[in-house]
Amino acid sequence: MNYRNSIAREEIAILPSLLAADFGCLGSEAKRAEAAGADALHIDIMDGHFVPNLSMGPDVVAMARRHVRIPLSVHLMLSQPGTYLEKFIRAGADILLIHVEAEGDLGAMLREIRRLGARPGLTLNPGTAADLLWPYLEDIDEVLCMTVNPGYGGQQFMTSVVPKIQAIRDHFRAHGMEKDISVDGGIDARTVKAAAGAGCNVLIAGTSLYGADNMPDAISRMRTVAQEAFRQSRK
Repeated sequence: MNYRNSIAREEIAILPSLLAADFGCLGSEAKRAEAAGADALHIDIMDGHFVPNLSMGPDVVAMARRHVRIPLSVHLMLSQPGTYLEKFIRAGADILLIHVEAEGDLGAMLREIRRLGARPGLTLNPGTAADLLWPYLEDIDEVLCMTVNPGYGGQQFMTSVVPKIQAIRDHFRAHGMEKDISVDGGIDARTVKAAAGAGCNVLIAGTSLYGADNMPDAISRMRTVAQEAFRQSRK
């Protein structure tokens, strides 16, 4: 895993989000992200129930796995993710993120993700309190903080989530935990500084990377800004 211990190495991971790619050529768009220097590829899965939108399924994850060698971070925006864990991991998901707001036994699902060979993570919607994570910390490697209301790309970064990112990172540090914190929603070269400065080390960006004239340069610039902000947050 490219960023399995990135927090310990004080490194930043940049993940382009395939939701912002050209759906008419997803295979080449996945390859474009890899060639541009992405650390992993992020794939959003929506069920039209947990969020008011439908998106991709296991077949798209399998397609991406055939086209790229970088890890696949799969975000399940599903009301009942437990039904689909094995399907997405068999399709090629390396990281599987489920929502703390989802239905079912979260602890059992997270342990099943690990048993099946993927990296388990929990996602928090913008209005969800950080302390809902605490019962599951032993079962996760990553926390994803949404900085937009999930369901659609191209939304504006919600600065109100920044204190929650800071609270989660502070909790991890206070308990000697080296876990990744990722952020998704309105991330660009401007907003990444606030997210990384609060302790986020995995940056997921869709529109600002896939919409850039030069994706390699956009990734490089984002990494530089985030790296410095994250290092400052560690002092």
